[in-house]
Amino acid sequence: MTISKKMDGDKMVLALEDRLDTTTAPQLENEFKICLYEVKELVLDLEKLEYLSSAGLRVLLAAQKQMQKQGGEMVIINVSEIIMEVFEVTGFVDIITIK
Repeated sequence: MTISKKMDGDKMVLALEDRLDTTTAPQLENEFKICLYEVKELVLDLEKLEYLSSAGLRVLLAAQKQMQKQGGEMVIINVSEIIMEVFEVTGFVDIITIK
């Protein structure tokens, strides 16, 4: 998985590419540990994400909880039909902001 990071003040945009699964989820989790505490708004751009497993969902949920805990917001943008189906089937559409 490739993670592209862009900071704009207290807003961070992370663009994820390829697969977010058991193998790559720790990479994203480490990225969150390093930089989540310095942002008020986290935007995840999933335009180039091809696959999302339960391990990836767990990392996204943990990030959502951390952002809420610190009074921030997490938004997911550019979701493909395949990834949106995963969010719908798992009920994530009800707990994560997807635009």
